[in-house]
Amino acid sequence: MAPKTEFLLPCPCGHPVLALPSDGMRVAMMTREYPPEVYGGAGVHVTELVAQLRRLCDVDVHCMGAPRPGQPDVFVHRPDPALAGANAALSTLSADLVMANAAAGAAVVHSHTWYTGMAGHLAALLYGVPHVLTAHSLEPLRPWKAEQLGGGYRISSWVERTAVEAADAVIAVSAGMREDVLRVYPALDPNHVHVVKNGIDTAVWCPQTAEPSDSVLAGLGVDPNRPVVAFVGRITRQKGVAHLVAAAHRFSPDIQLVLCAGAPDTPEIAAEVGAAVQQLAAARTGVFWVQDMLAGPKIREILTAATVFVCPSVYEPLGIVNLEAMACATAVVASDVGGIPEVVDDGRTGTLVHYDPDQPEAFEAGLAAAVNALVADPARAESYGRAGRQRCIDEFSWAHIAEQTLEIYRKVTA
Repeated sequence: MAPKTEFLLPCPCGHPVLALPSDGMRVAMMTREYPPEVYGGAGVHVTELVAQLRRLCDVDVHCMGAPRPGQPDVFVHRPDPALAGANAALSTLSADLVMANAAAGAAVVHSHTWYTGMAGHLAALLYGVPHVLTAHSLEPLRPWKAEQLGGGYRISSWVERTAVEAADAVIAVSAGMREDVLRVYPALDPNHVHVVKNGIDTAVWCPQTAEPSDSVLAGLGVDPNRPVVAFVGRITRQKGVAHLVAAAHRFSPDIQLVLCAGAPDTPEIAAEVGAAVQQLAAARTGVFWVQDMLAGPKIREILTAATVFVCPSVYEPLGIVNLEAMACATAVVASDVGGIPEVVDDGRTGTLVHYDPDQPEAFEAGLAAAVNALVADPARAESYGRAGRQRCIDEFSWAHIAEQTLEIYRKVTA
């Protein structure tokens, strides 16, 4: 292993500060998503983690998608052209083979999601290096993925099980997720499953407004004198968009709903949500549906303007989007599933609503009641928002998360 070195980094005030020593370790970070192609929480996690880890060790990013010119430490791997039009799970596996081959020279490989789990597994076997796997979700707990992948869902489930059970370390993004991992994969040694939570950059994610000429809210026609409730997420069963739209029929009449919801898993769910939003807009005023992916500043403008952010997920290992809303000092109403209670402090930074898959109408009524209560009490909503931002600052630093991750690398390479 190369000797440790120290180097200088600029701090926010502009003065150089001594960084932690470089570990001399080279990591092959494997991910489907990487800027500029980031559409979900796993992509956000990898982006922020890599930025911080590069202060501590050498990191090569192996990702999928379009070429990333001008980024010498980012390597893009694409599916075999002969599989164009094939099931997405098969084409993903072909990209994984190329990715595994390219990981020569790494001291540890670190994969994220099932999309790169097989690349990490095969690279570990091929080169005799440890494989660290971060579980951002679990395929057996997302049966609705069969709508998107068809028979490929059986392949993605096999890939995940194979990679998880053989990994030298599994990182869960919440304590709740760790429990799920051990329950779904009981063959795992609990000592090999670690909790390293998602984080948030509170210097970037903070309250933000915009000039009227550049305001996404003004462009949509949102009334600044009426309260706003916001949602940001993909159109997938997991995110519970349909439950929110149903709940919105019970929102107080003065509430406006801004839905930033796109990237549907299937044409069928796109049509289903589209019809539901159309019915809602016919029944009440102030319904705004943004289907395009917005840039960060515009998302922050919406979150800042919202009295309440709603996260109606039916499955959520942690939920970075709740951290984003809290960092913008916005109160959160969220389901109590997965790792969400580890982010949203019920009664202090927001309100948790119980989700029971057998009682969807009770869940929708609970969401509406929680939203209406906070909108009717602006002082409490503001208090929740302030407490949420402080919680992000105190407990969800990416720098600390990178240090925790590096410590796991050290354990598996010792």
